[in-house]
Amino acid sequence: MTDDIQKALNNCSVGKAVKLSNNGSMNLFLSGPITMPNGVSLIIDKGTVLRAVNNANTFDNGSKNCGTLNGDGKGCKALITFYHVSNGGIYGKGEIDGQGGQILNDKMLSWWDLAQQAKSGSQNQNAPRLIQVESSENIKLYQITLKNAPKFHAVFSRSSGITVWNIKINTPANARNTDGLDFMSSNNVTVASSNISTGDDNIAIKASGGNGSSTDMSFLNNIFGSGHGFSIGSETKDGVYNIYVNGLTMKGTDNGLRIKGDRSQSGEVSNIQYNNVNMSNVKNSIIMDTVYENKSGSTKANWHDVVYNEITVFGQSNIIFNGTNAIAPLKATMTNMHLPDNIMWNIKNTNINK
Repeated sequence: MTDDIQKALNNCSVGKAVKLSNNGSMNLFLSGPITMPNGVSLIIDKGTVLRAVNNANTFDNGSKNCGTLNGDGKGCKALITFYHVSNGGIYGKGEIDGQGGQILNDKMLSWWDLAQQAKSGSQNQNAPRLIQVESSENIKLYQITLKNAPKFHAVFSRSSGITVWNIKINTPANARNTDGLDFMSSNNVTVASSNISTGDDNIAIKASGGNGSSTDMSFLNNIFGSGHGFSIGSETKDGVYNIYVNGLTMKGTDNGLRIKGDRSQSGEVSNIQYNNVNMSNVKNSIIMDTVYENKSGSTKANWHDVVYNEITVFGQSNIIFNGTNAIAPLKATMTNMHLPDNIMWNIKNTNINK
């Protein structure tokens, strides 16, 4: 069915969309990697599922590493790729299912099994992302449900004008390396009214590798379930600026508001505003950690002008400010904080203005 979907997309006029709809009991479209043409969108109708085929070789990018622990972990194509395109998106109340927990018929293990093997052996698993947006602009995700990604759900790299609105990400907490939304060296981003539960960072913002900074992003009225929280880093070498969060609820998330880095890829992070955030059953509610991993390197963190306002925490939790690897003391402002009496503080090389 991959070829049929790709052919329909290729023949679609700019400004139009290909729609996948159910026909009675026929509501499933199985597909391997597909590429979105310029100016074309994909609609997945309510009750309809676009499902990744559970075969590693189908997603191999020519390296013959997909489905293995060999190489750099980049041996697979994404299920859906936007590359150097403008004005497209994925819409509809249907689902995109990556089948991350299903046994691959050519490997006799699942993508998530492979991720666990990579962890135990300190290696990188070659597994596909659900959606990859690269060097593109004005791309939208609306209403769609993403679930069971083999690896990251949606990655936006070196892209601008991104809108993610009213989507759902629903993947188990034990599915390793299944970030919800990742923004890498991108700008002009809005994520609103979305519900994200996953096995790694719910949202991550990164900037490294000489690809440019990540700037000017708004995150409005979102809900997180399982996951590692709202993260900036760990790669911030190229700078992360002007991040605005307003209206975020986190329930049972491992971490809350987290900025992380180490000596390998730390840089400047500034003008970060967190407003109206409610957390319950969150182990580490606020973290600024410059020693996220014990990696070698010569970079130092320069994190300042970070504002926490109207933050409410329910239940036992930790607040960690670790500026050990900072070029100067970390600088944060905290106002209208509603914290439990037994909250644990751990502060190193940090100036907090209250």
